Amino acid sequence: MKRLTILLLLIIPFLFCTSWGFFAHRRINQLAVFTLPVEMISFYKSGYKYITEHAVDPDKRRYIDTLEAPRHYLDVENYEENIDSIPEKFKDALAKYGQKKLNENGIVPWQIQRMYYSLIKAFKTHDSLKILKYSAELGHYIGDAHVPLHTTSNHNGQLTNQHGIHAFWESRVPELFAGGYNFVVGKAYYIDDPLKAAWGIVKHSHSLLDSVLLLEAELNKTFPSDQKYSFSERSNAVTKQYSSAYSKAYQDKMNGMVEKQMRSAILMIGSFWFSAWVDAGQPELKNLIKIEISTEERKAIELEDKKYKEGKIIGREN
Repeated sequence: MKRLTILLLLIIPFLFCTSWGFFAHRRINQLAVFTLPVEMISFYKSGYKYITEHAVDPDKRRYIDTLEAPRHYLDVENYEENIDSIPEKFKDALAKYGQKKLNENGIVPWQIQRMYYSLIKAFKTHDSLKILKYSAELGHYIGDAHVPLHTTSNHNGQLTNQHGIHAFWESRVPELFAGGYNFVVGKAYYIDDPLKAAWGIVKHSHSLLDSVLLLEAELNKTFPSDQKYSFSERSNAVTKQYSSAYSKAYQDKMNGMVEKQMRSAILMIGSFWFSAWVDAGQPELKNLIKIEISTEERKAIELEDKKYKEGKIIGREN
């Protein structure tokens, strides 16, 4: 009885997740490598481990950098009733809303553009480490833009009595079912207007938002309440999570939405990488200058990891 009491006190309401979940971000970046043309794929395969492991660096940075959180989302309704009314160019949005409003309500499409230009510069300077770094992080932000709940202030269902839906959609569902998804997405293609493409991703994700919320609400009304959740022990704590049966029912109601968004993220990430390489002049990637991580950068990484393990996120959770 005493053991049961201790376990109950340790119950975590839901598995914490900041975006897609580490599993999904890593899988998406991994698979994006295989969309690349022959001139690029050898280099990216050699950096496969880095691209995968560092796919989650922007999430870790949220535990130390006060400016990081808004780079992952865009709360559309806090800007305009209609997403098409939000200026596409950052300078126009800054003039219209001011920096404070942008920092409060998200900047993900402009962050994608910013990382894209950083990647072009890395290609031009033949800096292999920065190419991998910016590729991994660009992949993260593009992945986040594919999550419908990253386009609303109701990011965790807290305004519709659906608390926990964020990690449910982007972490629990792919962790359970990605093994059965079809991730053959074709070859990367050149993107003429990266900023417009970033906005296209966000707009499509936002168009799915109502379905994400309404379908779960409908399922909740009909699914047996005693079968909705399950419990598992992780790191000496009991985690409450959506059951496999409830997760399967939700995935079926969404008609493969999570799979489709992951597929789109994979292809778009590869296409952004390819386009940055083209815009940099298609440099030869066989004999790049390998720049070692500086002492300052290494210390920053160590501090990020330390703060992440302490678990005190800065800004909103999702």
